[in-house]
Amino acid sequence: MNETGNRRWVGEQRSRGGLRSLAKLWVAVGIVIAVVATAWLAYSYRQSDAAAPAPAALPQVVVSKPLERVVDSRLGFLGQFSAVEQLELRAQVGGTLTGIHFKDGDIVHQGDLLFTIDPRPYEFRLAQAKAQLETANARLVLAGRELHRAQVLAAKAFGTEQTVDQRTADQRTGQAAVDDAKAQIRDAEFDLEHCRITAPFTGRIGTHLVSVGNLIAGSRTATSPTTLLTTLVSLDPIYLDFDMSESDFLTFSRDPGRLKGGLADKVEIALGDETEFARQGTLDFVDNALNRSSGTIHARATVPNPDGSLTAGVFARVRLVVGAPVPALLVPDTAVLPDQSQHLVMTVAPDGTVVPKQVEIGDLRGGGLRVIRSGLTPNDQVIIEGIPQAAPGAKVAPQVGTIHYAGAGDQG
Repeated sequence: MNETGNRRWVGEQRSRGGLRSLAKLWVAVGIVIAVVATAWLAYSYRQSDAAAPAPAALPQVVVSKPLERVVDSRLGFLGQFSAVEQLELRAQVGGTLTGIHFKDGDIVHQGDLLFTIDPRPYEFRLAQAKAQLETANARLVLAGRELHRAQVLAAKAFGTEQTVDQRTADQRTGQAAVDDAKAQIRDAEFDLEHCRITAPFTGRIGTHLVSVGNLIAGSRTATSPTTLLTTLVSLDPIYLDFDMSESDFLTFSRDPGRLKGGLADKVEIALGDETEFARQGTLDFVDNALNRSSGTIHARATVPNPDGSLTAGVFARVRLVVGAPVPALLVPDTAVLPDQSQHLVMTVAPDGTVVPKQVEIGDLRGGGLRVIRSGLTPNDQVIIEGIPQAAPGAKVAPQVGTIHYAGAGDQG
């Protein structure tokens, strides 16, 4: 082989070597890319697994079967206190008000002086009436003497029967004048006495509506406008008025003894801020007809109020026993949800689904338990805690709880 051929062969070998090196380079690059891609995919998969949310846990609620107890049948009402005696104090005579003898809101006793009206005009009138009586008495004495003289003269034939009759009429006229003057005195004394206005009974007085110096109008028979001075209400005892619905009245009246003779039924009472029914009263009045517009009948109890702590206008809860003890179901009052005019209790089905049930409720008992008249069975699982998380139809995780009953200190 000559020199030219050797050079050509050497060039071809170098060219083939370069191609092999380039091929190896591309293979190495491809391997690196594959490794990087595989690592990136694995990393992305792990990240996506870490970012995937875990399944949500079911909301937990506490359930219990309704509590079964034997309780007496009761009716509960909302009542309002009112005074047995209440009046608007007005004057029977007019004049200038000269004195106010009480403090607004005081407890006043029967006969206590409350207002005074300027008595001078009525003192003048009384003095005038007494003077008229003196004049009438003097004329009566004169008429009696003249009648006596006329009778003596007529008996001796020195006078006439006509004169006697005239003197008799004069005497009777004088007597009538005396009687009229006495009546005028009594009338003036009546007006003078009523210049002092006193409390007609013991009670709490309101604010004075006129001030000293005002000219007030009075009337004996209220035939003309009069000035209102103040108001007065009695304290002990006090009425508690409430209304029964037609269904409650039918339940109440099923005992024939209640509506025959007297209504000597005891009612238990609790004020708005009291949890126990510590006060008692006597049901002494039920109206004779239902109100057609409201469908209710008015009832009233009389409540002792020796300390004056009960005030007219205050609301109170009334509880009335209307039957013998009967079995009943009780659930916490917090488990009873109002739904417009109805009530619902949330229960849990065997598959964990929340099922609302419409119930008819009774009164409130010890421990804040509500009597359920209808709508539940003894085996229902009632939700007693976690109600905000229990939407109707939703799945929940129930936990068994216990309903506790407090026999003493029943609430209403």
